[in-house]
Amino acid sequence: MLLLFTVTLLLAVILTGLIRRYALTYKVLDIPNQRSSHSVPTPRGGGLAIVLAFSAASLWLFFDRQLTGASLALLGSTLLVAVIGFCDDHGEVAARWRFLTHLLAAIIALELMGGLPALLIPAPFDAIFERLTLNPSWLGYPLGALFLVWTLNLFNFMDGTDGIAGSEALFVSSALAGYLHFIDQSLCAVALSLAAACGGFLLWNWPKAKIFMGDVGSGFIGLLLGLFILLAAQKASVLLYCGLILFGAFIVDASYTLGVRMFSGQKWYAAHCSHTYQHAAKRYGHLPVLLATWAINCGWLLPISLWIFKHPSHALAGIALAYLPLIYLAYRFKAGQTKLLIS
Repeated sequence: MLLLFTVTLLLAVILTGLIRRYALTYKVLDIPNQRSSHSVPTPRGGGLAIVLAFSAASLWLFFDRQLTGASLALLGSTLLVAVIGFCDDHGEVAARWRFLTHLLAAIIALELMGGLPALLIPAPFDAIFERLTLNPSWLGYPLGALFLVWTLNLFNFMDGTDGIAGSEALFVSSALAGYLHFIDQSLCAVALSLAAACGGFLLWNWPKAKIFMGDVGSGFIGLLLGLFILLAAQKASVLLYCGLILFGAFIVDASYTLGVRMFSGQKWYAAHCSHTYQHAAKRYGHLPVLLATWAINCGWLLPISLWIFKHPSHALAGIALAYLPLIYLAYRFKAGQTKLLIS
């Protein structure tokens, strides 16, 4: 597994450098505008290196008989999102086609994994239902599709300052791999492969970024992380809550911001720069915000996730404990409250 991690990381480093050269040559650049967090044209589409490195690692695991054909096909469904993202990085793709592709990829993935896993019923609802788990049955498909499309898009929304998206993916996938090490070695290896690919890209994307991830990477990773959480929950139902806690920094910021924009009458679907992390980056800079995100993830969310893993019946209390300070941060930074900006 160490060899796989090392090779995947190095491959991502090399591929990101090559893609950066390609982007500079063919002018695949992110040009600064009113809502940008950067001030100079910067190559984009570097997330393709993550897609390619992770895909190579998945094939390695398949030929090493650590991954079944069905599992490979499941992971392959995420490539649909990568393809539409690649097209969008090279030229605007209509929102309806992006959404339909995202929805199709989510439905295919859910069908291949057999729908949502059984849901752990935490206290106090376990006493009400007189059971520990609940099978979502047919409701699992619309709920699962909604969850996957949301994780995909929220990750895209949160990819707006140097290093933040790559760092989040590295953190969440590494933490999930840590849990899965004791439960499912194959899925652990897949999660570590994503962590390695993101780590290789992050060497180029760390402040001051030399290349941006682009939609090709952000959509792909967002869907993949959502899938990892659901697949992990198939192995141990408590891991659904652990995953939601680990992903909390992005879930809370994106969800709170969207909620404020919707309820304040703004065009919530339009481009903007009003997330918590964007307000913070304008005030303090990219690196301090990135380091603060790492501190929140490792110093707050990870310990709570570990506590819930050991005490599954307190899952809802754990999510509340994890999310409430993040909601307060979003409130303090006035997330969602900004002048509407149209690109």
